[in-house]
Amino acid sequence: MPRGYLPALLILAAGLLAACGSKAAPFGDPEAGRAAFLTTCVTCHGVDGKGIPGLGKDLTTSEFLPAQTDEQMLAFLLAGRPASDPLNTTGVDMPPRGNNPAFTEDDLKNIIAYLRTIQP
Repeated sequence: MPRGYLPALLILAAGLLAACGSKAAPFGDPEAGRAAFLTTCVTCHGVDGKGIPGLGKDLTTSEFLPAQTDEQMLAFLLAGRPASDPLNTTGVDMPPRGNNPAFTEDDLKNIIAYLRTIQP
């Protein structure tokens, strides 16, 4: 192989490795998230995530959800949204951790991963 090719090949290999390494790992496990969703979130958002009138928003058509990064959604679920918040359009509290203090951050990440699968 001519000498000029080795540096070019090394640069190409480094670029390929960097590209492979930069791929983000999944934020959570959608199947575990569905199971967690069905234990708590279902109370206000329904079995299918379409919401229960007067309680929880339809998550399948939510404009809020796709506009948030996974990290922003995690912060939202950790903090919740009180009914008094001007951005709360239901008039019902969205409690921190969905009112399930046993939910860990990993549980919430799994729920977020699941919610991403029910959006069109």
